[in-house]
Amino acid sequence: MFLNTSYEIIANGIEAAIVAQLLKFIGHVIIKKQVDFQVLATTGGMPSAHTAGVVSLSSTVGFICGFDSVEFAIALGYALVVMYDAAGLRRSTGKIAACLNKIRDDFYSSGQMPAERLKELLGHTPFEVFVGALLGIYISFMNHFYLFQ
Repeated sequence: MFLNTSYEIIANGIEAAIVAQLLKFIGHVIIKKQVDFQVLATTGGMPSAHTAGVVSLSSTVGFICGFDSVEFAIALGYALVVMYDAAGLRRSTGKIAACLNKIRDDFYSSGQMPAERLKELLGHTPFEVFVGALLGIYISFMNHFYLFQ
């Protein structure tokens, strides 16, 4: 009923993104030794949830429609744009935010400026994107060939 349908494609993409966010949360608890539920709703970090989601979606399309299909080509194109954005544009934006926060802190060191800072962790390193892609492929493969059989 669920196998080889658009429901499988959507479910795999959503599951991969959720699993990636949960891995970020668990990693934060292990490394920082504190529970911070905001990590579940933030961007950036290891692994890339955006990448895991779109790569899982694309992989599932390939498994269902074939890796030589038009549908897979469209899904792969979409995934590549998201991955490029995660490691390129959003990462650069985060670096700019960090620089602006440093300038703001130096300029307003007297404490007259409100404590609001720009969010710095927006994008991903290429390695975080790569791990997100591997996670997406793994979830798609396991669900398609083992779970939904």
